[in-house]
Amino acid sequence: MIKAINRKLLVGLEIGTTKVAALVGELLPDIMINIIGISSCQSRGMEKGDVNDLEAVVKCVQHTINKAELMADCHISSVYLSLSGRHISYQNEIGMVPISEEEVTQEDIENVVHIAKSVRMLDERRILHVIPQDYAIDYQEGIRNPIGLSGIRMQVKVHMITCHNDMAKNIIKAVECCGLKVDQLIFSGLASSYAVLTEDERELGVCMLDIGGGTMDMVVYTAGALRYTKVIPYAGNVVTSDIAYAFGTSPTDAEEIKIRHGCALSAMVNKDENIEIANVGGRPPRNLQRQTLAEVIEPRYSELFALVQNEILQLQEQLREQGVKHNLAAGIVLTGGATKIDGLTACAKQVFHTQVRIGQPLNITGLTDHTKAPDYSTVVGLLHYGKELHLNSEVNIEKKLLINRWFKRLSIWLKKGIFLILK
Repeated sequence: MIKAINRKLLVGLEIGTTKVAALVGELLPDIMINIIGISSCQSRGMEKGDVNDLEAVVKCVQHTINKAELMADCHISSVYLSLSGRHISYQNEIGMVPISEEEVTQEDIENVVHIAKSVRMLDERRILHVIPQDYAIDYQEGIRNPIGLSGIRMQVKVHMITCHNDMAKNIIKAVECCGLKVDQLIFSGLASSYAVLTEDERELGVCMLDIGGGTMDMVVYTAGALRYTKVIPYAGNVVTSDIAYAFGTSPTDAEEIKIRHGCALSAMVNKDENIEIANVGGRPPRNLQRQTLAEVIEPRYSELFALVQNEILQLQEQLREQGVKHNLAAGIVLTGGATKIDGLTACAKQVFHTQVRIGQPLNITGLTDHTKAPDYSTVVGLLHYGKELHLNSEVNIEKKLLINRWFKRLSIWLKKGIFLILK
């Protein structure tokens, strides 16, 4: 991933609407990720997950990577890169194959997944992820790991996440212009779920909502499997725009006002509490009731959550018809930069009518003062995703070495046997 002696290092790069962030993580012997480098800057040239000014994006990426290299004292040559945008879509597919031997092998699993993803795809679409939901062998369904089980034929249900090929090419080009290689392109919402969700939540049923500046990434798990992914092209920036318009201040000042003084539930704000806000054009600042600010913020967040609730209700109806577990017993997990505002969980509970928590990155050590905040969920998740790929790669290499050693021994035994016969 990056050039360093005797260290297993991973780099995650997020190019979002509001910020570009890079993390360098060291994979420790206990499989924990130790953050040794962190860098971010304000994003330029991105809109709702899409590149609209390549040169500006390249400058932001180069600046961020340079700072991360200095902090981590390493040279970054490749990254795990996140991708979002309204062009992201999903489809659930099924594959079926005969079991080649008496019991299921890794090759059988690879074959059945390959069949499942071999659906006709429009030329402009690209497959990002093919994630198995569960397997069935003959009449036994709901199998998580079929390795070693006996049967005649095996079926798999997979969740496929796809993107528009040109959108993917554009963001990859921005990274490659900085002399970097993209190890893997990863859907931002999936990455965030790796960072903030627990196994229990996935099993019970949960909806994770990553609220960024330009988009909301939504993923739903039930019975331990990923069932639904969607990108909603409205997010924190619409709240900022409302504040700027309502109070005649710049978007930059409006964002700062939202984070420092905003509240997503006006009932939680003291009516006597005042704040000072800047004016445009060099005019002197003025005082404003904080409750008035909350009355602008609350309806917009409620509207964003209502969009998500409609998606959840439609999905639950589909899952119910398919006989799949559809209840979200673990509730809603909110993460992303736009969740850093008072009263958000209370506002969300009024819309979703279930338990809500703010999700922060889990299972990391090192430079965690900033990286355990919700706005770093995606880039931390990229490191977790990269860790899984790295560990799976090591397992496959070890298997190949064992097979090679076995064949080598077999070859020696055969040669000895032939030599004894000839004698």
